[in-house]
Amino acid sequence: MKDQTINEGKTIAIISHITIIGTVAALIMNSNKKNSFANFHIRQMIGLSLLGLLNQYVIRVYLGANEGMIIAIALFIFRVIGFLGALKGEEKKIPLLGDQFQDWFKNI
Repeated sequence: MKDQTINEGKTIAIISHITIIGTVAALIMNSNKKNSFANFHIRQMIGLSLLGLLNQYVIRVYLGANEGMIIAIALFIFRVIGFLGALKGEEKKIPLLGDQFQDWFKNI
């Protein structure tokens, strides 16, 4: 990926990693220019945010609080991995589901 594309989208990519509100804000900020680096990170964070909501409202109820906490810790680690990738200007996919997030949300 070109350095110019990364530099232009880096701020939006970093914003997308700051809670789900940051992800929505980054999606709105990127709607006009469509930076591919920012889109990559927005897709990853939409997927992680949806998994976090699923964990909060479904998994913890049906599997239990302990399992939900383990999943929440894993999701937090995945967020940190993505955030560090955005800071470094890398397209680091989230372990396990990063490819699926890129495929599922390819229209973003």
